[in-house]
Order: sequence, then structure tokens, then C-alpha cells
Amino acid sequence: MSDDVTTYQYYAGGEWRDAADGATFDVLEPYSRKLMHRIPACGPVETRGAIEAAAKAFPVWSAMTPAAKAALFFKAAAIVRSRMNEIADLLSRETGSTISFSAFQQHLVVESLEAAAGWVYHPRGEVFPTNMPGRHSFSVRRPLGVVASFTPWNGANILSWRAVLAPLAAGNTVVVKPSELAPVSAGLIVAKIAEEAGFPAGVINVIPHAPGMAGTIADEIFASPDIRCINLIGGVKTARILAERAGKTLKRSVLELGGYNPLIVLDDVNVDYAVRSAVFGSFFHQGQICMNTRKVIIQRKIYDEFLEKFVRRARQLPSGDPSNPETLIGPLVTPDAVRKVHQSVEEAVALGARIETGGTFEGQVYQPTILTNVPYEATISNEETFGPVVIVEPVDSVEDAVNVANRVSYGLVASILSGDSYRALELAPQIMAGVVNVNTSTINDETHVPMGGVRDSGWGRTGPDSLNDFTDTIWINARHSANESQYPF
Repeated sequence: MSDDVTTYQYYAGGEWRDAADGATFDVLEPYSRKLMHRIPACGPVETRGAIEAAAKAFPVWSAMTPAAKAALFFKAAAIVRSRMNEIADLLSRETGSTISFSAFQQHLVVESLEAAAGWVYHPRGEVFPTNMPGRHSFSVRRPLGVVASFTPWNGANILSWRAVLAPLAAGNTVVVKPSELAPVSAGLIVAKIAEEAGFPAGVINVIPHAPGMAGTIADEIFASPDIRCINLIGGVKTARILAERAGKTLKRSVLELGGYNPLIVLDDVNVDYAVRSAVFGSFFHQGQICMNTRKVIIQRKIYDEFLEKFVRRARQLPSGDPSNPETLIGPLVTPDAVRKVHQSVEEAVALGARIETGGTFEGQVYQPTILTNVPYEATISNEETFGPVVIVEPVDSVEDAVNVANRVSYGLVASILSGDSYRALELAPQIMAGVVNVNTSTINDETHVPMGGVRDSGWGRTGPDSLNDFTDTIWINARHSANESQYPF
């Protein structure tokens, strides 16, 4: 692992630039707390320039043939494939993700880029029948213009690509505002690969900002008539602010948000399999992705056996340095993240919850934590906790399990485990979630499926379905010839 500090520039209009005033901010490695990057602190000037570059590039990009666009996506995929180890190491150091998850993200990026090469052929219209003689009636899909994509630090590399691929495949250009916690993994590395692949100047622009300065970027984005859509992968609090501002400025918004993802375990399940599913779903990436299991809802008949095995397995998970291939639990992203997670655990305990294992941390590594007897008034019973903490709650019936799963305001992902898949399939439509998995973990995604949430987990979908979010439908209605007799006066 290198101790070198890398100084970056931001990317706009096909050029790498320093901030106009020379301002920078530092990014530290979550595990070692060593200085890793020095990043330009963009503000209003840089944001306006990036939007102007994207608007200028839009006519060129939207007019390119699908084959030409597809070739660029394939070229980018080849570049990522050739640099997987390098990018995985960068991602692990910058975000604290284990090296195995960092490497896995690169495979997802390649898969997503290659899938997007096919999406460029998807935006298509429809021919309509008409009651008016001598007419043709049909629709076409038209790109919106410039899309502003806000990308997160967790799963930074795959999610940053996800935030740009569908808008680009639909024919839009993009301005990316990456999280200040992972500005390289969540944006600048995308720009570097796009540049190397030969994407036209201005098609992808990346403007990082210093901590606490996101508002200055957002102000310019919402003030610009060239920005036609706000595309956020992030948290509910930020989404409420952006959605309100988007409404006032009549900009479209696509929101992929967090979730409070229940794992329902029915009493006919293989308990050992349920334990493995719960361990993976709860503690993968230290509980820092939107699909992590937040609550295991289990029928009382198998509760004791499941809990004993679940606790034992959680205690065995190796934690520490994310660059060690043996590590399964790496650090949380910042000291503040550790504080928030621990505060939520302590509040639950003060209200009567019991810690079955965990509840401790060293540095930024929080140990896998399992809570029982958590009252509903505890914050952790209702809000997403971005850490390796999960609640186990017994229920007496399937009906109770559904009620517990649906009592929170989120609705991203749920899973049902049962020895009878048909029993689980009948139950699935009763769960208020955008994704319901049967006999798999809550963490389950593919590039071509319509992934997304309901209720407080946002709106819009990923995959080729999302192309509708980034295009307008234009109805074209044409007479064969001019005829004055068609008008009554």
C-alpha cells in the first residue's frame, strides 16, 4: 500500500483543471487515517463551467449513432477490465470497503458498461392507430438534455457508473457531483476512464466539492435551465431537499434511496441457511449499503436456535484492515459514522434493548452487532443505521411478520426465507418494497432488472427501465396532405 498523496484536478469540457481559486481539500483513508488525496474544491464558477460544457456537448452526443455510443461503452469496459486490481485498491483505501468487495465492484462495472452498450438501442417509440383518415400517429423518445448526478461514497465505483450510464445511454450528457468522502471512486475515476475510452469532451463532467459545500454546487444546478433532471443515489434527508427544489424549478428527479430491509424467516426454513443469509445481508460492507438487512423477523418456533447460531457466526467474522483479503468487516467511512452508529445502539440499550454480541469498536472498525428486545420507539427500529448492526425480532405468525415488515416508512428491499418457495411467493406481494427476494439475502441486484424502492425509498428504477426516466415521450401526429376542409371555420 503506497503512502503517496495524489493531487487531482476536476474534469469539465474534456479538460482537467484546478479550482479557479486554487482551493483544495484532503481525503483520508478510513482505516489508517492517512492522507490519501488532495482534491480541488469546486464551487459556483466550476459548476457553471461544467454545466455549460455538458450543454454544449449535448447536441453532439445525442446525435451520435447507437453503434458509435456502444463502441465507447465497450472500450470503457475493456479499460476497467485491464485495471481491475488498481481500481479495487483505490476503492478499498478511499472508502474502507474490503478488497474482495472492491474487486467485486469492478466486475459489476464491466458488466454494467457492456449492458449499457445495448441500452443505446432501447429508447424507441410506438405507432398508434388513429380515427382520423389520412394521418400517421406515432411517438418517439427524446433525451432530456443535461442530467445532474449526485453519487454516493458507499459502493462508490459501481454506483457512480450506475448514475451516469442510463442517462448517457438515453442520449443525455452528465454533470457528476461525487460525495466529498470518496470523490475519486465516486466520480473522478469515471472521468479518467471515459476520457481514455474516447468519450467526446463535455459528455461526462465531474465537480468535487469540499465538506459542507454541497449547497453551493446545488444552487448552481437548480439555477441552470440546462439541467433537466436531478439523479440522486443517496439518503432520504438529502432527497427531500433535492425533490422540493426540483419541484419548484420543474426539474425531473430520480431518487434511489436507502431502505430498512427486513429479512423474514419462516419456521419451515433450513436454519443454517437462514443464518448464512442473515450474516451476509446484515454485515456485508460493514452494513453500509442500501440493501443491508436491518431487521430479521423470525417465527418464534425457530427463534432460539437461529439466534444462538447467528450470534456465534457474527463473532467469528474477521475485522480490521480492508486491504487484507481475509478481512470481512472493515472500517466505517468516518469517525462521525462510528459515533452515529454507536449512539443509536446506546439509545436502544437505554430503552431496554439487549446486545447479544458486538456494540464495541476500535478506531473506525465497529464490531458486528446483534440486538434483541428493541422497542419500537428506539430510533434504530425505524431509521436506517449505516453500520454492522441488526435487530432480531420474533413473531408468532406470518401475519405478524408482514405487519412488522411494513410498519416502517421505507420500502426498498425485503427477503423471505422458507422451505416452501411457493409459500414465500404467495407472501411476497404483501410486502411493501420495490424488491422482494425469495430464499436469497436482501443484497441481490443485477444490471438488467428494475431495481428501486417505494414509499420513502424513492422513485425511479435502474437498468433499461430507467431510460424512460431520462427521456421525454414526443407524440408526432401528421396529415398526409394539407386540406382546408378539415377545419370547421
